[in-house]
Amino acid sequence: MATLTGGFEDPSAEVLTEAAAVFGLLASSARLHIMWALSQGESDVTHLADRVGGALPAVSQHLAKLKLAGLVRSRRAGRRQIYYVDDPDIVTVVRVMVGQLTARTGPVAVHGTASRGS
Repeated sequence: MATLTGGFEDPSAEVLTEAAAVFGLLASSARLHIMWALSQGESDVTHLADRVGGALPAVSQHLAKLKLAGLVRSRRAGRRQIYYVDDPDIVTVVRVMVGQLTARTGPVAVHGTASRGS
């Protein structure tokens, strides 16, 4: 591994492959929206579907992929599965990325469109 000028070593090929897979999962706007919602707090699939505006089966499939990748976890609460993000670093990545892009485009209106001083 080569050392960069900042004193950091290049990550291994395995780490880069895993990171690319995680970023690939987050490249879906639906999955990113789910991650954003879960970074604000835990939720069940019904509330997530309502929040992100997705069909229940589609949101459930997205959650299954995120869970399989280790980005999301779940716990049983009665008959419901409650989903949450257990990794504070993933929460930080999602919040920073979405926050930076929101700051570039201006405040987001209630309907999800960027407001440009109107």
